[in-house]
Amino acid sequence: MNSLTSTYKLSNGIEIPVVGFGTWQTPDGEVAVQSVKEALYAGYRHIDTAQGYGNEESVGRAISESGIPREDIFVTSKLGNGQHSYDLVMQSFEESLKKLQTDYLDLFLIHWPNPLGFRENWEQANADTWRAFEELYESGKIKAIGVSNFLPHHLETLSKTAKIMPMVNQIFLAPGELQESVVSYAHEHHMLLEAYSPLGTGKIFDVPEMKQLAETHKKSIAQVAIRWSLQHGFLPLPKSVTPSRIKENTQVFDFELSESEMATIDALDGVVGKAINPDTTQW
Repeated sequence: MNSLTSTYKLSNGIEIPVVGFGTWQTPDGEVAVQSVKEALYAGYRHIDTAQGYGNEESVGRAISESGIPREDIFVTSKLGNGQHSYDLVMQSFEESLKKLQTDYLDLFLIHWPNPLGFRENWEQANADTWRAFEELYESGKIKAIGVSNFLPHHLETLSKTAKIMPMVNQIFLAPGELQESVVSYAHEHHMLLEAYSPLGTGKIFDVPEMKQLAETHKKSIAQVAIRWSLQHGFLPLPKSVTPSRIKENTQVFDFELSESEMATIDALDGVVGKAINPDTTQW
């Protein structure tokens, strides 16, 4: 990989750009529109949003106003936590398409495996939800399907009824949180791992080891964290609303971390917090 347009190949052969632009916690409206446009102008061709972020309409507007052909942009969205049933998937998916001003998605994910409203029957809710995902995929309205925040036991349960296994699992991955069991499961089952909050929601900037490595390479701490993610084979989704940082986060292909430097980062534990337990989250 040598640029933002370099790709990973998913298990179904679809190619996905190796870095995506995240939009979690990006306010709907002009802030979201401008930040997504800045990302596209900086060279990003992979935009990640979600029904639950409340900014799909702004993302769609930014893509439309950018002047970049839709087919040149990889667009991901995620199912809202209140939409876990066959009918609700179908309805909310069409709403997402309208907001995003598109007639297809490149990737659609189940955002959380066990949301509060479905906790007593999450297994059946996921099975019904995934059946809708499979139909949308087979119809060509989604190029690839996957999940987010799923642990191995959620994936094992899903596999009992799934005809098609998820191609992606998007989870919290950052220096200090490697989620070894989830990563191992993904590798065994040919799922690409997307790393949301690869900068630890800003906590990474206070880690002394990361500061030292950034100085060594004459790079920013964010660039080192993103590079670490790429060298693990993850797909990082950095987010920013600042034009200079949006551009800076793309400049990660002109240096490499050594094995010992990777090991130093791997040894960090909990420095940016830990992943939320999806079976007890109050979402």
